[in-house]
Amino acid sequence: MDPASGLDAKRDVLLSEGKIAAIENPGQIRAAEAEIFDAKGLVVAPGLIDIHVHLREPGQGYKETIATGTAAAAAGGFTSVCAMPNTVPVNDAPETTRWMQAPERGASARVFPISAATRGSMGEALTDYAALKKAGAVAVTDDGKPILGDDIMLEALRAAAALDLPVIQHAEDTRLTGGCSMNAGVLAFRLGLRGMSVEAESSLVERDLDLLKRVKHGHLHVAHLSTKKALDAVRAARRAGLHVTCEVTPHHFALTEDRIGLYDTNAKMNPPLRAESDRAAMIEGLLDGTLDAIATDHAPHAAHEKEQEFDRAPNGITGLETALGLAISILHVRHKMPLPRVLALLSSRPAQALGLNRGILAPGVPGDVVVFDPAEKWVFQAEGSRSKSKNTPFDGWELQGRVRLTASEGRVVFRS
Repeated sequence: MDPASGLDAKRDVLLSEGKIAAIENPGQIRAAEAEIFDAKGLVVAPGLIDIHVHLREPGQGYKETIATGTAAAAAGGFTSVCAMPNTVPVNDAPETTRWMQAPERGASARVFPISAATRGSMGEALTDYAALKKAGAVAVTDDGKPILGDDIMLEALRAAAALDLPVIQHAEDTRLTGGCSMNAGVLAFRLGLRGMSVEAESSLVERDLDLLKRVKHGHLHVAHLSTKKALDAVRAARRAGLHVTCEVTPHHFALTEDRIGLYDTNAKMNPPLRAESDRAAMIEGLLDGTLDAIATDHAPHAAHEKEQEFDRAPNGITGLETALGLAISILHVRHKMPLPRVLALLSSRPAQALGLNRGILAPGVPGDVVVFDPAEKWVFQAEGSRSKSKNTPFDGWELQGRVRLTASEGRVVFRS
């Protein structure tokens, strides 16, 4: 099942020397030395691509390492992950970008670094985009620290456009969110917590889209979009011909602010879980094609960091091992989205959004394949996660769609 080409049929796939060597009708491939995996009754699809993960290395290996994070990715069917730059030190130099891709990191999936848009992600001076791209960066962002200055954001869009790089924006006007720890509304008032308004997200999206109008060939990508108002702005910009893409996380189409309950820090993230009307808008945006990709924003934290007062605990949850199951359970089963379209949101479309030569099943391309059972129901247990951290709101959830095998660049990296 290959969404990029429209293929949905019984085929045999041969992986050899890191690439897809052949895709043929059943019984046509002759490879005497090949290991055979019987995928009868299963779906064989392009390896999934997550364009927004935090692997925590360098500098925060107690939360996650590139090895453990990509092991979790492989278990979730992901063969490519795009790593955000908010590491220690910040990935704002070619040396760090190259270090993240070195074989010594022990990655089970291909790591595509996304480098910082400004030095130290301080929003003041641009990094060397040309050198970063040469080192392997596929986009630039100050994720977690939005670029607030109009002049520096415009400069970033222009410099990136000259190199055909997307600028990814964490859309949050932090001048409006100081001390806030959840969505603004009745629930925040009842819990005695300061809330982030919808406008804190939508106003920065609207500002960035206005700047994008001034940049020839500019590409803006909005990270982890969570509000109807911001989504409507992207939809209008698309109609006006602007090159803007966007992503949504599984938790923003699966959960609402009610999941916080009595201050559950495993339901604390940024952007925060929103109201039901915003969650419904994310579903609509996925169904009508406005949202380009599902991205996990996998953000591991150590237990001691999450086990404190809600407003002091760090934002973020893990998500690599639950994304496919949530997408199938909610989008395919509940909302009747055809399975190839679900897979496109997790493979070909994120690849297109960031210009990656992945997300397709065709001879000659990297041998990235996921094999899964779309009908199998299973229970996710955080304790059994391959991630170093267990901060997830989906512990104990029954999901549909279970990964059976993952091959990254022709190498089997997960088998259940």
